[in-house]
Amino acid sequence: MIRHIVFFTAEGPERVAEVKRGLAPLGTIPGSRVFEITENLRVDLYENKIDIVVYAEFEDEAALAAYKAHPTYSATTAAVKPKREKRFAADVRGGE
Repeated sequence: MIRHIVFFTAEGPERVAEVKRGLAPLGTIPGSRVFEITENLRVDLYENKIDIVVYAEFEDEAALAAYKAHPTYSATTAAVKPKREKRFAADVRGGE
């Protein structure tokens, strides 16, 4: 299993909901076992700059690659990029 985790910061607090809504079409792309878009609870003792987290699980690297190659992925990325500030992503193996 591959866990796909992406962290976003918005260009100001007023844009958080807008970015979150903009990311929603990613959940329509087939192939993920789990797909969630959530706002950061901001309860960490040291750092709370992350606004939004996208979390998805895929069967394998091929399923993740198919997700990233889907036209909805590139359209969503293009729509959200001007509204967000930073993006950090990690793809890690899980369930082993």
